This record gives sequence, C-alpha cells and structure tokens, in this order.
Amino acid sequence: MTAFVLPNAPLGQNVSYPDSYDAALLFPIDRSLNREKLGIPHVWHGDDIWNAYEISWLNSKGKPIVGMARFSFPAASPRLIESKSFKLYLNSFNEERFAYATLVQQRMAADLSNAAGAPVTVEIDTDIRQQTFLCEPMDGICIDDADIEITATQPTPELLRCVAGAGVVTETLVSDLLKSNCPVTGQPDWGSVQIGYTGKRIDRDALLEYIVSLRQHNEFHEHCVEQLYCDIWASCRPESLLVYARYTRRGGLDINPWRSSRPASVSQTRTPRQ
Repeated sequence: MTAFVLPNAPLGQNVSYPDSYDAALLFPIDRSLNREKLGIPHVWHGDDIWNAYEISWLNSKGKPIVGMARFSFPAASPRLIESKSFKLYLNSFNEERFAYATLVQQRMAADLSNAAGAPVTVEIDTDIRQQTFLCEPMDGICIDDADIEITATQPTPELLRCVAGAGVVTETLVSDLLKSNCPVTGQPDWGSVQIGYTGKRIDRDALLEYIVSLRQHNEFHEHCVEQLYCDIWASCRPESLLVYARYTRRGGLDINPWRSSRPASVSQTRTPRQ
C-alpha cells in the first residue's frame, strides 16, 4: 500500500523520455515535510550521494560521449530530488551537444543546486575503461547472523536499547538486511546500513530487530536514514552517531545518504549488490 501521492511528480506515472535538455524535469521535494515529524535532536552533518551509471551527451561533432557521475546533495539543503525526475533530467542530455565535459558538469551543478536550494557537487568521469570496479561490503561488524524472531515490520523504535551495565564503546555495526518501500509506487528499496557510534554499547540483536522493522515502511531513502538516526539517538543517547545507507541501484541510479553528529567522511566503495 502506498503512503501518499506527489501531485505532478513523474514517479508512478507513465511519462515519455525527453528528446532535448530540460531542467524543468527536476522535481524537488521539501525535506521539512518529513523532518517535522522526526524531532531532529541537533544540527547534523551529511550528504545524499547519488551515483549515476548512464550519463551521455554528444560532442561538438555529434559523437556520443558516455560516462558515470557522482552527485552530492548536502543534508542541509531544503529540498531533495525525486529519483524518477532525476533520471528523466539526466536523459535529457542524451542528444545535446557540448564541446567539453566540464560544460556538462557546470550545467548539471547549476540546475541541481537551484532545485535543491544549496550547492550540489557534481563529478563526471568519462574514462570508464580505466575504472577499477572494486566492490566491498561496508566496513564494520556485521550483525545479521543474530538468531532473532521478527515481530514488527513497521518502524518500532521501542525495540532499541543499550546493554544493561555496559560501558562506553566506540564501534561500527553493519547490516545488509535494510529494506523499505517507495512511498509512491510501493516498489521495494534494498540497502545496507552502517552505524558508527560512541556511547553505551547498543544491544546488537535489538538493533537488528529495529532495522528489519522498516521492512514494510513506505518512505524515501533519505527519510529512512534520518528516521534511523533520530530513533537511535533518542533511544540510546550516544555521545556521537553516524548512520550511512548504501541502496541498490534502480534506473541507473543508486542513492547513499549519511547523517552524522560530527563532521565525517564515508567510503565511496560500492557494495557487492551495487
């Protein structure tokens, strides 16, 4: 069952692919619509990192150029971009002529920054034969082997708890069992999640139960990460926290949001499912 409808959004609609460049294809969504209900505890750090594997345009002679791109939207931007509109926008470059790749990069950066309401970083790589496609699991202690019984398939923060009597630790935990659903189409979104924190030791079985409780939750990738962050912070009160999800790609795009209580950097290595 879908959660809501986005009026005028291409997501969930039959639309024609563009035959010419059109920045108006981008469909921004206010982040405040979701954040108002989360009770965000403080100003956080982070980005929404998109990797695009189907980038193309024509050079000045009409010859196709192909490449890959990475887009970083700051978590502080007032708006995110709906994914299908992003795909349509990127495909609107397919028959446009540009003398240099830097011109494509500059155009995309300007359009996306305008849509998001904050500067967006754009990196384009056309040297795809020199790419080393290394895939590794997310770094950390995997908690997926826990022998647990699942009773909740909607976000249940009451499951979260710290280990009684445990002292303060610094550790990174990961799970490949993250799943949620698109709030408009109901299609499944699969991902891996990394949780790094300093604080009283989190009960790993309880954490895994909570992660799995998002299984039937209808929400965008970015919103799921922010809910994970806020629920863990409120329930476990760590001294510091980082939540980072890497979702499998759809339509040539993967989305990888992260939020942190402190300035941080995250690995860009793709997971085996990406």
